[in-house]
Amino acid sequence: MNKLALSVLATLLLVGSVHAEGNLAANGTDLKLDINTEDLTFSQSTWELETGKYYRIDITSDGSEEIAVMAPELWRNSWINQIVVNDLEVKAYGLYSVEFDDAGTFNISFVPVRPGEYDIYVPGYESRGLKGKFIVK
Repeated sequence: MNKLALSVLATLLLVGSVHAEGNLAANGTDLKLDINTEDLTFSQSTWELETGKYYRIDITSDGSEEIAVMAPELWRNSWINQIVVNDLEVKAYGLYSVEFDDAGTFNISFVPVRPGEYDIYVPGYESRGLKGKFIVK
């Protein structure tokens, strides 16, 4: 065997095999964010998540005001499985924000893939209470 073949074989033996078992999505963790645009409050301001774990977040607005909800850094550093609105599913390659023109709920299923601290906010209302943080470990 040549040096390259021996090097590859040695690396494979040292690394071993990697196996994933089960359905990651079947054991997801449900998260919730209720947005009150009259009182300018989020129902929760901090979430602690783990990389490689499946999450489903319901983001609900009371519809008192038209708003966008943004978490672009979190979405950029996550695998997005789907976005559900009124039992209609969207399979998205990426996500920047969701917008509410009326009361309703977005359900976003995702897996964070990079640790960090990521803001979620309503643009223009961050200093007035519509801001939170995802801490991904």
